Amino acid sequence: MDQKKIIQSTEEYVAHEFGSEGSGHDWFHIDRVRKMAIRIGIQEKCDLFVTEMAALLHDLDDWKITGSETQSLSKTEMWLTKVNVEPEVTAKIIQVIQEVSFKGAKTKTPVSSVEAAVVWDFTSFDAVGAIGIARTFSYGGHKNRLIYHPEVPVDLHEDFQAYQKSDAPTINHFYEKLLLLKERMNTKAALSIAEGRHQFMVDYLSQFFDEWEAKR
Repeated sequence: MDQKKIIQSTEEYVAHEFGSEGSGHDWFHIDRVRKMAIRIGIQEKCDLFVTEMAALLHDLDDWKITGSETQSLSKTEMWLTKVNVEPEVTAKIIQVIQEVSFKGAKTKTPVSSVEAAVVWDFTSFDAVGAIGIARTFSYGGHKNRLIYHPEVPVDLHEDFQAYQKSDAPTINHFYEKLLLLKERMNTKAALSIAEGRHQFMVDYLSQFFDEWEAKR
């Protein structure tokens, strides 16, 4: 198994698949996650091949992209078979991808490996801060959601199914997911960077509501 060639082929495949994706889950998002996961994966002594492949492929079968409510990883599995990744390594990559998706405010998202911890952190990490704000509004627009409606309450979803079915305004998503992510980081490196990004979102929301109420 030539890992370098597999990664290169996977990068080209994913870049092609997500090159014109308009919901905030584009190639540049995936590449940011990959770069940060490798950087911290070295510190955490991860299996870097599993970490990088999971980071590259984590959105390929994502329900937010496919529109399916099931969590099938069929395209991911087919690709790993096509590039001749060994079955035991494929199983590790699939396990990481299955563990890195946010499933609702009241649903725990435990990880079973250091590789999953790192990829989870930096998949989530790209949802906070300035880029996180931009991606959130991009996704909301992609789904034709309101920016905000004061009469639609925040819903801290009890389970994954409730979270999937939500069509609440974009501002609600800050309270239903983004502001919760800092406390769910697994690695010290991610937590230390997330602190500043989290505060940026808090400050942004303060400004947003002042402007909404025409206070400034």
